[in-house]
Amino acid sequence: MSIALIEDDEAVSDSLRLLLASRGLAVHCFGSVEAFLGSIEKTRPICIVSDVRLPGASGLDLQRVLKKRNSNIPLILITGHGDISMAVSAMREGAFDFLEKPYDADRLISSIEAALAAERHLRSLEDERSHLAERVAELSPRQRQVMELVAQGMSSKQIAQQLGISPRTVEIYRAWVMERMGASNVAQLVRKVLIVQKGV
Repeated sequence: MSIALIEDDEAVSDSLRLLLASRGLAVHCFGSVEAFLGSIEKTRPICIVSDVRLPGASGLDLQRVLKKRNSNIPLILITGHGDISMAVSAMREGAFDFLEKPYDADRLISSIEAALAAERHLRSLEDERSHLAERVAELSPRQRQVMELVAQGMSSKQIAQQLGISPRTVEIYRAWVMERMGASNVAQLVRKVLIVQKGV
């Protein structure tokens, strides 16, 4: 895993690579968006730093490609020709940050570190979602019904009435669901259900 740096100016690229390497960050450099996209599966970057103006596809084009692919890799765009409207548009489209040249080295490093922290959090959330989805898949259809109704805030009596079963049976299902989902209270169960649903 590494930082992908997309910059067609070799001098700028070398300078950035040395800066990032001095902070202990592994860097793969590319001279164009096309070159980067051709190796994205191999390099598997955890953050992308890209100039906006490049030969061929631009940094904004890259942003659109990543969005189309539903990629969660944080993208930091750099330009010497940007303006406020471009920055706002890029951020609205999902760019993690937008820096104008000449940029401050510490500002860039801080942005990358923030992007990496966000990426780690997202990866952790995805791992949790996958784990919870596996647990939900092991529940019976009736257990899933009870879980969803509990998560909606319904009482055992209300669930029993809606499903046409006894409150005691609901309590049995509820206890099993709580144990299977690793939830010690309803609030925890609601959070876990929401995490799974957002991944659907």
